Amino acid sequence: MVFLSNASNFVSYFKSSMHYPIAEAANMVTNFMGTSFLLTIFGGFISDSFIPRYWTFILFGTIELLGLAMLTFQAQYTRFQPALGRRPSISEAAMLYSGLYAMATGVGGVKAALPAHGADQLDHNNKRLMNTFFNWFFFSVAMGGILASSIMVWVEDNKGWKSSFKIGIVIFSIALCIFSVGLPFYRHRRPRGSSLSRIFKVAIATARNWKTPSQGMITENGFHGRSHNKFRFLNRAIMDNNISPNQIEETKTFLGLLPIFGSTIMMNCCLAQLQTFSVQQGILMDKKLFHNFEIPTPSLVVPPLIIMVSSIPLYEHLAGNLSKKFSKKRNPFEPLRRIGFGLVLASLAMAVAAIIEAKRRAAIVNDHITLKVYWLGFQFLFLAFSDFLTLGGMLEFFYSEAPDSMRSMCTALAWCSTSMGYFLSSALVSLTNSVTKSLGKEWLGGIDLNNNRLDLFYTFFCVLNSLNFFNYVYWAKRF
Repeated sequence: MVFLSNASNFVSYFKSSMHYPIAEAANMVTNFMGTSFLLTIFGGFISDSFIPRYWTFILFGTIELLGLAMLTFQAQYTRFQPALGRRPSISEAAMLYSGLYAMATGVGGVKAALPAHGADQLDHNNKRLMNTFFNWFFFSVAMGGILASSIMVWVEDNKGWKSSFKIGIVIFSIALCIFSVGLPFYRHRRPRGSSLSRIFKVAIATARNWKTPSQGMITENGFHGRSHNKFRFLNRAIMDNNISPNQIEETKTFLGLLPIFGSTIMMNCCLAQLQTFSVQQGILMDKKLFHNFEIPTPSLVVPPLIIMVSSIPLYEHLAGNLSKKFSKKRNPFEPLRRIGFGLVLASLAMAVAAIIEAKRRAAIVNDHITLKVYWLGFQFLFLAFSDFLTLGGMLEFFYSEAPDSMRSMCTALAWCSTSMGYFLSSALVSLTNSVTKSLGKEWLGGIDLNNNRLDLFYTFFCVLNSLNFFNYVYWAKRF
């Protein structure tokens, strides 16, 4: 709740309180979100290699609180904020970015350690139980999103950001205390040293023995993992006495996950639009629902989240029944199939978003009519379900398939995909503007969204995500 309440509306804070232009504010949000999720790899590496996942959560949670405290301090005192119509000074920007990226560092560690620590409490041989855990984990994340996008957004818009930041500090402090109560009851996994260094050693040993024939090594040297037929060139590393078959299997398994990881990045690029351009669309639309009630744009995600949260018990019921009737390869709720369904919904969401934006722009340009903001609810709905299917499937898939010594870091790949999506979004905005400017008119270059071509940008995203789906199917069938 604390993370999403800030991330979902930061573009408004950067624009109205810190006086950054729209495009720059949008990129600041995507860079912040991208860094937060990218640092999950760092958090996962720490918890797998050096610190138990319980203490990783406590450590990085404290860092997130410190970053939030810095933002609260800046919002509390106007002397640390830029004057109206002026960009932040170097010291003001330094304070803002220090708070933001301390918070991002904390978020990275928390997101890497928490789901893996939760799954550690369960029987890994019970696939249905693991599926249930990650579904209810996502349920709690969605509940946090509902609170963030309704109550917290209302506080930000009506009581100010300093009140929102203070509430966030109190709530997250309570959450850390609640988590700490479970210390005597948790099952703890001991760190097993640096998995990255083991992978690096296997790579070096493979390069050193590259000219050595690898035929016959599988049976002679005890290769019996499920990935023994993949990346056979790595078997050459066994010629070094300090490399074990388990280390080679660990490396093969990790490499085998990367194509699936890469195929989900584009979906998260689509998801990034909800925190950036969709917010700006909503600002220009009619937000009145009743005579005296206006819908904050970030709150448009609440109805889809409520629908999604309500559907999780139904999903659990169907998944439980169908898992008994179908084999793993035919089960429609198997993680790789869930991810595929999520990618399809992302393409559909971008198609709908393009149609709605074209309709909004035509209404205000030609007829001077302001479209109702609830029209944006369709793209929010499709992307919410896309995120549920894709992220939930990735968390379960990466945790279940990962070597035991790399579960935190491999689970973090699901969040890292989100990070890559946000960074790719920023790059595509800049690339699109550069190309379209050379053709005569920037699609996203103007300050006024009514004069831009966001509808064409969304169409571009729909095409890219559709092509990416076929790329995903190629790799998923070969896993």
